[in-house]
Order: sequence, then C-alpha cells, then structure tokens
Amino acid sequence: MNSLAAFFKTKEFYKFCDTVFGKLPIPIDVIEIDGTLIYMNRAFADFLGKSIEEILGKKVGDVDKTSRFVETLESKQAEIAWRHTFSNGKDAIVHRIPILDDDGSISGGFGMVLFEDISNMQEVMNRCRVLDKELRLYKSTIAKLSSAKYKLNNIIGNSKAITNCKNKVKKIARVNLNVLIYGESGVGKELFAHSIHNESNRNDQPFVSINCSAIPENLIEAELFGYEEGSFTGARKGGSIGKFQLANGGTIFLDEIGEMPLHMQAKLLRVLQEREVQPIGSKTPIKIDVRVVCATHRNIEEMIEKGEFREDLYYRLNVLTLEIPPLRERKDDISELVDKFLSEFYKETGIYRRMPEECVRILKNHNWPGNVRELRNIVDKVSVNAENVDITPEDFPAYMLKKAVKMSNIVANLENAAGLKEILDSVEKEVIINTLKECNHNKSEVAKKLNIPRASLYRKIEEYNLEA
Repeated sequence: MNSLAAFFKTKEFYKFCDTVFGKLPIPIDVIEIDGTLIYMNRAFADFLGKSIEEILGKKVGDVDKTSRFVETLESKQAEIAWRHTFSNGKDAIVHRIPILDDDGSISGGFGMVLFEDISNMQEVMNRCRVLDKELRLYKSTIAKLSSAKYKLNNIIGNSKAITNCKNKVKKIARVNLNVLIYGESGVGKELFAHSIHNESNRNDQPFVSINCSAIPENLIEAELFGYEEGSFTGARKGGSIGKFQLANGGTIFLDEIGEMPLHMQAKLLRVLQEREVQPIGSKTPIKIDVRVVCATHRNIEEMIEKGEFREDLYYRLNVLTLEIPPLRERKDDISELVDKFLSEFYKETGIYRRMPEECVRILKNHNWPGNVRELRNIVDKVSVNAENVDITPEDFPAYMLKKAVKMSNIVANLENAAGLKEILDSVEKEVIINTLKECNHNKSEVAKKLNIPRASLYRKIEEYNLEA
C-alpha cells in the first residue's frame, strides 16, 4: 500500500477532510482504491437522502448502484463535468478524479457534484449565453465606434505630390513606430492617420481619435487616461475608461498635438516611456500596447524654442514623419476632388450638378489657404447657388472671380510675351496696376505695400505708361 493510500485510512485524514469540506454546500466524497467510501460531507449525504453514518465504510456501488467511480479508478482518467443519474433518480453534473501517488499508482478517488440539478446547469449556461451575446454586441459596437473609416483609396488624387505621400504611408504602416503628421489646416491629416492604421498589422484592433484642441485643459487628462469613481467633483459613477485603454492593441490618433498643455505633455511622455497609464484616482498603473499617431499644423520646432513644447516629447513622437502637401501644390487633383464632392452633394441633396471646364479653371486659379476643406465648401456653395445643372462663373463668390480675371490677364500677357524679360515685365505691370486700384492710386501706400522706394514706383509707372 502506498503512502497516500495509508494516510487515507487515518483519523487525521478524515479530520482534515471534514475541516475543509464539511461545511461546504457542494457535495463531496472520497473513496479508497477498492471503492470504499471513507469521507462524505453533509451536502452529499443530504443529496442522496441518507445519513453519513449509514454511508461511510460501504462500497460506492452499494450506496449508488449507478456509480462508475470504480471504472474511473481503473482507467486513471479523470471524468470532468459528466452527466450522471443517481439511483435515487436525480440528474447531476459530476467530477470523478483519481488521486495518484508520486509513482503514478492509484491511492483513491475524489468526487464532486458540480450541479445538483441539470436545470441549474441549464440556467447557468443560458446566463453565459446571454452574457456572451452582450459581450459580442458591446465589442462590435466599440469596434464600430473605434474603427478607422478611411483607407488609401479614400484619399482622392493622382498628382505626383499626393502619390508620393500615399506611397510613404505604406512604408510607415509596416513598422510599429510613432508617427508625426504635418500639414496645414484642411489638408486631410485625419484621413492619412486612418490610412496608416488600416495599412498596418493593427487594422483589426481599435482606432481611437481625439482632438487635443477641442477638450478643455482641465478635462484632457481624464479623457486620455480615464478616472476612478469619486476621484474628482463631477466624476461619473463607476469611473470612466480613458482613450489610451480604449485603443489598447491598436492605434490612438492625437490630432492637433501642438495644442496639448505643457503639464499634459509631461504625462504623455511618461506613458510613451513606460507603456502604461494611471487613471486619475488610481494607485495601480495599467499596461498598454498602443501605437501613437499625432498631427499638427504648427511648427513644433519653433514652439520648442519658445518653451511651448517639450523637446523630449517631440523626439518621442517624431520617429516617423509624414508631410501632407497643401492643395495649391497639387492643383492637378482639383478636377477629381470636385467630381467626388459633386457626387456626394447629389447623394445628400438629390440635386445633380456639373462643373464645366471654365469653372474648374477658376478653382485652379485660387490659392486655397483652407485647402481641401475650403474646396469642398466652395463646391457645395456654388452647387446651391446654381440655377441649372451646369454651374456658371456667376455662381462663384466675387473674390474668386476677381482673382480669376487677374490671372487670366497675366496668362494672356505671358502667352504674347517673346522672352523672359517681357514675361517679368508683364507680371510686374499687372501687379502695379492691381495695387494702384486697391490703394485708390495712393502712391505712398502702393510703394509701402510693394516694399519698394517711391522713386522706383514713379519710374515704373512712367516706364509702363500707367500715369493715366
């Protein structure tokens, strides 16, 4: 007899079992190698409808004629969560577990009734199914709310400038490093941030976007890192999860990073260094795995010189750089962008409009300080103003028409010019004429605006015969 089997026969073993299992509401028994019941708690005896005294010392097969515990000992294979019908007619889910000594020999067996009634198990399973369904629903909802909407094919344009930018996105997306996106307001920095995520190996994980300039300074820490219940006045009951935790495993996009307050820059730097966040009011940091993509229209290096941005944070964020070209540097894309905006205008309003070539030329003559965002605004505006299907120049704002006339005059002069000097003279003449009109022929103002001596202005007026 091995040491464990010998121990099972002692009073100490029975006392140990009764101390541990005696008051548990879960039916538990222990048998010897030959199937003799050497321990059974009160819960099991009540389940069988017998007293402990009339059970102990009997063979398990005599107490429950349907038992297959002996077969479990012979096979040395545990039977976990098996359905069993006891001789008293009760259905239950049971565990039958052989107890092995160090040398692998059988010492006895341990039995447990997991569910005393199949209906109890069914109820638990139903609750699990409901919880699983809810969990999948919540995950699906969060995924929809926290997913990157735009891909590279959503970025319109085939100009060299934008094509180079798209190709760089593909390279950047391959590596799991932080990205800083530069670009003027309205160029579509967010579209490129979405595309970086969708091109990366994190594309099936959350994409969370936050505009640093749109959140009050006293709330930005709670938004980014979350907070515990009662951590500050007005804190939501139960606390709130932060954007970094929501983005765990995926990408967080910090738009307008240049607007982040200095005290938050220090906390963001710690998150990037330690790869963990600490919600407000919590003493326990939470490990995260997040790729950070930032965007700004500001010159961060100038901000560093002025003490408005931390240099150490800049080097953490500026690992990979993506510069988005302004619309004035890719005017060849205007026609394609206009077609897209007109199509979207039709879907939203049911009003069909076309943009003739002469109107496209007006758009191309504009300098677009507001970039693609401004172009969309103008397309919507002229589409509403138009009386017919074809948009006309009269539908455009006056300031755009005025500039278009100026440019057409310059172009016409350039086409008739014989050489470089005539081209430069033509442009210079046109600039002086327009500035004289703008300043109501106040020559002192004109000279100041053009940053030339008045004597030079008088000479050029005489040279181009502009006195009249």
